Amino acid sequence: LQTRMQSLQPDPKAQYRGVYEALKKMVLTEGFWRPLRGIDVTMLGAGPAHALYFACYEKMKKSLSDVFQPGGNSHLANGIAGSVATLLHDAVMNPAEAVVKQRLQMFNSPYTSVLGCVRAVHRTEGFGAFYRSYTTQLTMNVPFQAIHFITYELMQEHLNPQRQYHPQSHIVAGAVAGAVAAAATTPLDVCKTLLNTQENTALSSLKIRGHLSGMANAFSTVYQLGGVPGFFKGVQARVIYQMPSTAIAWSVYEFFKYVLTKRALEKK
Repeated sequence: LQTRMQSLQPDPKAQYRGVYEALKKMVLTEGFWRPLRGIDVTMLGAGPAHALYFACYEKMKKSLSDVFQPGGNSHLANGIAGSVATLLHDAVMNPAEAVVKQRLQMFNSPYTSVLGCVRAVHRTEGFGAFYRSYTTQLTMNVPFQAIHFITYELMQEHLNPQRQYHPQSHIVAGAVAGAVAAAATTPLDVCKTLLNTQENTALSSLKIRGHLSGMANAFSTVYQLGGVPGFFKGVQARVIYQMPSTAIAWSVYEFFKYVLTKRALEKK
């Protein structure tokens, strides 16, 4: 839904006024499973990407907190740790989630499978196409994750000051952190989507030949096509997506962290 609603010049059959209308129209005209297209490639990349992500975050958060605020919780350390963890996470997820998944999700996508999309993109645009938006992804995700982690840890200080395993606080803090970070970084996400999908209709209307690259070019193109409101296309879908996503991620992560830590202490 987010990918479709961020389209700058959508096909008349894929123009939506809201999230519910988009979901209903997609299911009725394209089939029940269409909104889940691209889930397979996301699942393939998510395991290793998140393993690197949380391992790096925990290690850096502890090390930097000891430097900035010994014995305490440093928000600066949390932000830096989240930003560095994003470098590793996106190196794995950018080709899978950002490039392949979004091309599969576009209306009337010419790609019928993950492997077919990978082969076609590699053949026509080269290996660099899979990382064309990597720097843009980082430009978006570094501030996103910095805001995300700082907000999560700040919420935990108020909801769960003892920092014990408390499922409700992890869910609420995760949802709020995801919503705040998602809303704040929507303009960057719109630019990223344009770079990933290389939306033909939009680029042709401005007589842009070849492939669009670079954040500056993406910003300029979005502004020419949609003005300031164009940078906030799909913000509702993005927030609705991120809230449960981050809530689930944090609650599952904190659960396994609790179980594994408890088991390690029992062995000792």
